[in-house]
Amino acid sequence: MSLNRREFLGRSAALTTASLLPYAAYAADTIKLGSVLDTSGIFDAYGKPMDQAMRLALKQINDTGGLLDRQVELMAYDTQSDMALYSQYAQQLTRQDQVDVVHGGILSASREAIRQTMRKSNTLYFYNVQYEGGVCDRNIFVTGVTPAQQVAVLVPYAMKKSGPKVHILAADYNYGQITARWIKKFVEDNGGEVVGTDFFPLDVSDFGSTITKIQQTAPDLVVAPLVGGAHLSFFRQWAAAGMKDRIPLASTTMGVGNEHKVLTPEEGNGIMVAYNYSQELDTEANRVFKDKWQAEYGDTTAIHELAVSTYQGILLWAEGVRQAGSVEHDAVVEALETGISIDGPAGKVTLDPQTHHATLDVHIMEFEDQGMTVIETLQQIAPVDTQAVCNLQENPDDNQQYEIQI
Repeated sequence: MSLNRREFLGRSAALTTASLLPYAAYAADTIKLGSVLDTSGIFDAYGKPMDQAMRLALKQINDTGGLLDRQVELMAYDTQSDMALYSQYAQQLTRQDQVDVVHGGILSASREAIRQTMRKSNTLYFYNVQYEGGVCDRNIFVTGVTPAQQVAVLVPYAMKKSGPKVHILAADYNYGQITARWIKKFVEDNGGEVVGTDFFPLDVSDFGSTITKIQQTAPDLVVAPLVGGAHLSFFRQWAAAGMKDRIPLASTTMGVGNEHKVLTPEEGNGIMVAYNYSQELDTEANRVFKDKWQAEYGDTTAIHELAVSTYQGILLWAEGVRQAGSVEHDAVVEALETGISIDGPAGKVTLDPQTHHATLDVHIMEFEDQGMTVIETLQQIAPVDTQAVCNLQENPDDNQQYEIQI
């Protein structure tokens, strides 16, 4: 039966408690993990694989005895790509469901829609997403890359291949705005010049006038922190205009949700990116992870950066619970603040006690035939963008998002 999008969203159940314990009913003493993700709607390409990764990690935990001799129950809400539902379901998870931890949020707006609810209710929160950096809050742990880990290595690599004059195209919300400032900083730090910056609402899909403008400013390089399906149109229109082979492209977002697999090789080949994960990573840990995914879901095509960050975030939280010997909020936070590490599909992940962000490997990559070819790996890059101003060891009550000033 074919449903249009409105019918599909209308019929989709908001809450899907995972069938992670098929052999027994949920016991009263299960550990409750809450999730709020866009698993339908315009951001489902990000959210669905994140949800699958979460379920895979929890199955792995439960199949090996759970945590503290208790099984983990997943309470997952589909926010349907509607920011208003994040606040609603955050209240549900903390007040009615009384979960022990929440993993969720994709866009920065969704994170901020629920972060204060989690803080006020003393519910531990993991944000497992690449983002613009700067959040300083003892109640949150972040497992995705930040600009000082990603942009700091991508920009000099791309400039070395292209030249010093850079044009920035960014999504018009805080991720794009703040990341654009980080790009400008690293362009200038490497002796370059930003010759133009343009911002676009998430629903913009016509970039004809922008491409004309770039032809006039004649940069050596375009760096594009664009977000979502509409913005994918830029990369297609850029190639159609014959610009891809004239001015190189780099992006801080393209491919994070497997967008490069939607582009043809003619549209995508050569685009430069830097992330914590690629399916092409030639490591035993990545092969084992993909085998587990294949066994569970039958296909590894959906795996992307945010899915792997989610998987690694679940494993970090679980290790914190084990070391704490408890799911009590303060005990787990204190355990995580000892600098806990896990070895994940993307490499070693270590939580930084000062910032509650992760030290990660970052891989400089280029798109090739709808894959990500690893050019260079920089190991264990610290989240230095927040370290400069955020110190939760000295200021545990800090609760803000610091922004780069240039």
